[in-house]
Amino acid sequence: MVDLADEQNDNAPSNDGDAGADAQLEDLLMLYSNQISGSIPDLMCQLGLMDLDVSNNLLEGEIPQCFQGIPLLFFMLSNNNLSGLFPKFFRNNSDLVILDIARNTFSGLLPTWIGGMTAYQCECSHLQILSLSHNTFSGNIPPEITYLHWLQYLDLSGNNLSGVIPYNLSNLTSMTLRGYLGPLSLIRRAYTTIRIGDRDEDITIASQFKEVLLITTKGRQLGYGKGLSYFVGIDLSGNSLTGEIPRDITALDALVNLNLSSNHLSGTIPCKIGAMKSLESLDLSKNNLSGQIPSRLSSLTYLSYLNLSYNNLSGRIPSGNQLATLNTDNLALMYVGNSGLCGPPLPINCSSENGTIINGYQTSSWKEVKLLPFYFGFGLGHLVGLWMVFCGLLFKKTWRAAYFRYVDKLYDRIHVFAAIKWAHMTRKASLK
Repeated sequence: MVDLADEQNDNAPSNDGDAGADAQLEDLLMLYSNQISGSIPDLMCQLGLMDLDVSNNLLEGEIPQCFQGIPLLFFMLSNNNLSGLFPKFFRNNSDLVILDIARNTFSGLLPTWIGGMTAYQCECSHLQILSLSHNTFSGNIPPEITYLHWLQYLDLSGNNLSGVIPYNLSNLTSMTLRGYLGPLSLIRRAYTTIRIGDRDEDITIASQFKEVLLITTKGRQLGYGKGLSYFVGIDLSGNSLTGEIPRDITALDALVNLNLSSNHLSGTIPCKIGAMKSLESLDLSKNNLSGQIPSRLSSLTYLSYLNLSYNNLSGRIPSGNQLATLNTDNLALMYVGNSGLCGPPLPINCSSENGTIINGYQTSSWKEVKLLPFYFGFGLGHLVGLWMVFCGLLFKKTWRAAYFRYVDKLYDRIHVFAAIKWAHMTRKASLK
């Protein structure tokens, strides 16, 4: 193993050549966080590597195609200036566990075969971490991505992706409590052998990780190393995705982080969102979501960060002990930009003169809503009664004749009464 990360590793090759005798290059090449520039040399393809980490450097150009057929487990090239299309040589690599090419300038469409990373059965892929964020990928998210049954973390944020979020997200069984494999089980089992003095020593690959992946969660960008093995999340923020949030996303009850912010999503928040028991961070801000906030949101006992701001949500904000203890200085900021919301922590009273929004309808109070059945029955009764009278007059000749005689007599009485009253008033006025 050679580790030149941060230029602080004691096993880095030195000028006297002694280090080269003690640290034999075998399966791992870790050169992250240096100032390495230029392109990736074809020589790297001849090293028989299992782990290649050259992230956080100044590399540019395209990834050499000579990596075709090399059974890499960990391929980490994030935070460089690399470009080109999504590398085709990944198609036949069913051994890949981590693919991190975030924060580069890769472009083009995401291939449909990404769901399997293999030309044969999709189930063969062991990919557990896929980070393609902050590139310029465009087009739709391939539905085949839901065939990655081992996938534990998916980050496609900060691209130019459009279309709808794929359905059948429940196929991502490693993001469910029932199918969760534990903290990146393949990484924990994977190890390499290095020569230390006169002995061989096995070192797990996970033990080499420092801050290998930048993850946006709980409103902040954090670097994850060994802790990444416990992180389960989906980040699709900062794209142009449309349509509704798939209802079966609530089946992913092992998710710790869900970030769908800064898109053009519409529809309502899934009402069964309370089933996502492991959720700690939920960000749905800056979309076009409407309707009410599901009351089950307050049952997420691990939730410590929530952002629903700048949508079209309406109705009363759910109350609950968990929502009142969220880690924020100003709870109202979680809901700002939703003109139809009311109730604490917002200063808008749901019983104000503007009315209370109940089940999507605006009324002046609960009392008025309760009186609606009475008004409906009252009007319907009058309508039925008038219709019965009309039908009786229409089909019964004797009723009709009696009715009109009654009307004539009533008219005569009113006429006589009015004439006498008018004459009396006139005579009384003339006497004055």
